Amino acid sequence: MRRTSLVICFGDSLTAGFQSPTRDNPAGRETPYGQFLQALLGDSWQVRTSGICGELTGDMAVRFQRDVLDLQPGYVPILGGTNDLGWNASPSEIVRNLITMYERTLAMGGTPVPVTVPSIRVEDAGASQAGRAWVSEHLAGRSRLNRLIQEYADANGLVCVDLFAATVDSQSGQLAGIYSNDGIHLTTAGYRLFAEQVAHILKLLLAQTTPS
Repeated sequence: MRRTSLVICFGDSLTAGFQSPTRDNPAGRETPYGQFLQALLGDSWQVRTSGICGELTGDMAVRFQRDVLDLQPGYVPILGGTNDLGWNASPSEIVRNLITMYERTLAMGGTPVPVTVPSIRVEDAGASQAGRAWVSEHLAGRSRLNRLIQEYADANGLVCVDLFAATVDSQSGQLAGIYSNDGIHLTTAGYRLFAEQVAHILKLLLAQTTPS
C-alpha cells in the first residue's frame, strides 16, 4: 500500500538551509533542501521543512511529536548530531536520540530516512600540529556517529542517505570546498545535492511500496 505523500524534512540548521553571508550569498539567504526536494519530486508529493538552527538531537526529540508525528507523514528524512558533536556529546548518546525518532516514526506508520552527518572544513588546518589534531578528532567523531547511524539502518531495513560520502573531499576527509559555506553549513550547491540524494531514496522507497 502506498504511504501518504507527505514528506517532512526534519533536523537542525542543515535542514533549515542556513548559510553564513559570503560573496556569492551576501545576505546569507537560507536555502532549505526541502525546496529543491519538492521540485525534484513533483506536485504529487507534499514536502515540508522543519529545521531549527542550533538544535541538539535531544531538542529535536522533544518537538518530534508536535512537528512530525501529529502530521502523519509518510516519510521523514532525519538529520541531526552536528551541534551535539560541537558540544562534545558522545556518538552513542546522539544516536540514541536519533533512534528514538526513527522508531517513533515507524510506530506511527511512516518511514524514517536516516541521514549521516556531513564532514567539516577547516582551511589551513594542516598549518600546525594542533590544527591537524583538532580536525582529526572531530572527523573521528563524525565517523563514529555515522557508522552507528548506518549500522542501525542496515539492521532495521532502513535506507540511509549518506550525506557525508556525497559531500566529502576524498583526499582530506573534510567537507568538499564546493559544498562548504562556512566549514559547517552547506552552500546552495550542497543543499541541492542533499535534495538529490533524498529524492533518489524516496523514489526507490515509493517503487517498493507501490503495487506493480
